[in-house]
Amino acid sequence: IMSLFGEVPQATPVAVFKLSNDFKEDANPKKVNLGVGAYRTDEGQPWVLPVVKKVEKIIVADNSLNHEYLAILGLPEFRSSASKIALGEDSPAIQENRVGAVQCLGGTGALKMGAEFLRRWYNGNDNTKTPVYVSAPTWENHNAVFANAGFEDIRPYKYWDAEKRGLDLDGLLGDLESAPKHSIFVLHACAHNPTGTDPTHVEWMQVAEVMKRRKLFVFFDSAYQGFASGCLDKDAWAVRYFVTQGFEMFCAQSFSKNFGLYNERVGNLTIVARDSDNLKRVLSQMEKIVRVTWSNPPSQGARLVAITLNTPELFAEWKDNVKTMADRVLLMRASLQAKLQALETPGTWNHITQQIGMFSFTGLNPKQVEYMIKERSIYLMASGRINMCGLTTKNIDYVAESIHETVVNVQ
Repeated sequence: IMSLFGEVPQATPVAVFKLSNDFKEDANPKKVNLGVGAYRTDEGQPWVLPVVKKVEKIIVADNSLNHEYLAILGLPEFRSSASKIALGEDSPAIQENRVGAVQCLGGTGALKMGAEFLRRWYNGNDNTKTPVYVSAPTWENHNAVFANAGFEDIRPYKYWDAEKRGLDLDGLLGDLESAPKHSIFVLHACAHNPTGTDPTHVEWMQVAEVMKRRKLFVFFDSAYQGFASGCLDKDAWAVRYFVTQGFEMFCAQSFSKNFGLYNERVGNLTIVARDSDNLKRVLSQMEKIVRVTWSNPPSQGARLVAITLNTPELFAEWKDNVKTMADRVLLMRASLQAKLQALETPGTWNHITQQIGMFSFTGLNPKQVEYMIKERSIYLMASGRINMCGLTTKNIDYVAESIHETVVNVQ
């Protein structure tokens, strides 16, 4: 009997998860996984933040909590405190009552909610033709999320200059200038994934000036606040600056990285509107979209974040935990760069310490990546992106020597 699903084609695997599976099956005792985007300790282990363990005990001991449905838009104290860390405690937009939020399933869910709303209600009803711009390169899910929401015109904007291994500011500003009015631009708030290259404050100001003049929609993706520099306020500078410039905008937030809550799917979509009346109507439509997507959000991860952010001593401890992670990443960057320079590896390696956040765009080409995987059992993305957290004091010499050997032997 023929299967009803006989015509279903085999989908290509998700690259980053396939990489992890290949790593698991590799028998080489020296193997290193520099692929997956998750924090690891110097022992190469996942880290449950001490503050998270503390708050989990508080939740267990609280007999007033139950498992009733949350509000459709999520836990109110989570949404407000999450928006506060993005926009700042004293944000004029918050004080003017024109900031709202939707609790989402991770940062991906926040992007999805934003994309679904924009397709339905932005720049005309049910508009699939509005161009959506994502950086070249970007996190591969950006393209897929907006395409899946129904947008038909997804375009790259210039971002990475491969030759100088840094930001292509002229290309970026040129693409902003030539984009049709009302186009949607997905901007990385900090610790750009995959390049680790962020605009400076002055460059962000130039970007904002063009976007305001050209009437372009700002959609920030903030997946690494605190993780880039170790300071929450520093990493939110761009988002807050755009608010001061009067933009109405969306900001997708993820708490996977900075709370280590990868499998709890804790995300937030912060909405900055012109006034409270506009905000009210936007949130009413967001409720409808949530209802047909996941109907109601989960509480555990959101409670963990809300209790932490709303309790001064726990908030201070969390900031300290985040700084511990950020500092380890910065240390690995400095160490890898120093080792490559000591080995006199051909090329320039200053970009490793100039970049920021979890990822580094090494500049290795696909052939060199293939050599690293096959000959050295060092697993990284085809783009040459590595997760700095995969480096440890025990494996960094092996990785540096492998990069050196690869660059010398494979062009």
